[in-house]
Amino acid sequence: MRELESLTKGRAIAIVGSGLVGAGWALVFARAGLRVRIYDANPAISQASVPLIRKQIADLTEFGLLSEPAESILARLSICDTLADAVDGAAYVQESILERTDVKRTLMLALEEIAGPDLIIGSSSSGIPASAFASGLTISSRVIIAHPVNPPYLVPVVEIVPSPDTAPFVTEFTSALMEAVGQSVVHVHKEVEGFVLNRLQAVLLREAWALVEDGVVTCEDIDKTIRDGLGWRWSFMGPFETIDLNAVGGVADYAQRLGPLYRSIADSRSHRDEWSPDLIKEVENQRRQYLAHNELESRRGWRDRALMAFSSQRRKTGPREQ
Repeated sequence: MRELESLTKGRAIAIVGSGLVGAGWALVFARAGLRVRIYDANPAISQASVPLIRKQIADLTEFGLLSEPAESILARLSICDTLADAVDGAAYVQESILERTDVKRTLMLALEEIAGPDLIIGSSSSGIPASAFASGLTISSRVIIAHPVNPPYLVPVVEIVPSPDTAPFVTEFTSALMEAVGQSVVHVHKEVEGFVLNRLQAVLLREAWALVEDGVVTCEDIDKTIRDGLGWRWSFMGPFETIDLNAVGGVADYAQRLGPLYRSIADSRSHRDEWSPDLIKEVENQRRQYLAHNELESRRGWRDRALMAFSSQRRKTGPREQ
C-alpha cells in the first residue's frame, strides 16, 4: 500500500466506461486500497456497476481471495455524474468505453479540455493503438494502452503499449501502478494492431474456425483440444517454455525437429477470407447445442467462479516452482 500511496500521492483513480471491463478495473483498484471514481455516459450502467462489484466481492470472499471486509472495499467506490467530477484531481484514468476509434477520439478531446496537467490516461483498447485516437493533442504524451483480459480482477495480465507520443515516464508509471495492484505486466515495445494477446488468439481462432469449416472437427472437439490438452500446460507455462521442455535438447532441438511441420501447416492456409455467414451459422448452431442463449449469463458466472478457484490454488503454489 505504501508503494501505491507513493505512486498516486493519495489521489483517486478514475474509471471511464463502467461495463463489464470497467467494473472489473474498478474492483482491481479498490481491492488494492485505492479510492475509485466511476463514470459512464449512461448513468444506468454506472449505477449497475456497484451491485455487480458487490456480487464479485462476495464470490471472491467465498474463495478466500480478499484480505478485508467487503464493505471496506465498497466504501472506496463512488459514482460520478460527470466526466469532470470523475477525473478532477485523479492520478490516473482507465478508459474502457466502446472499441471504436471515433468514440475514443471524442473522449480524448473531452479529456484534453478538463484533464489536470499530470493526469495519466490508460485505455483498455483491445487492439486499436493509442496513436489512432490520441495523436495531435496536448495530452498525447500522457495516453497509453493498458489492455486487460476480461475480467481483469481475475485474470491478471495487462498489456502496456505506448504510442510514439507516449512519454517514457508514463510507461514507467503505468507499469508500476499495474504491478502494485497485482496485475502481470506485458511490455509491448511498439504499436501493432491487436497488440500481443489478441494477435496470438487470432491465429488460434482463425485455424479453429477453418477446421470446422473444412469438416475436420466439431466446435466441441476444438474446445476439448484446448480445454483438456493445450490449456492444461498453458495455464501455468507459456508456449516457449512448453516447447523448451518438449524436446530433449530444449527449444533449439524442438525447432529443428518440428519447424518444417509448422512451416508446412502455415503454408496450407491463406486465411484471406472473413468467416462466412454460413460458417458463422454453423458454429452458432453447434454452440447452442451445448449452451442455450438464456444460459449464457449463468455460464459466465460459472466461468468466473472457476477462475476464482484456479486463482486460489495458484496463490498456494505460485505461477511456477523454482
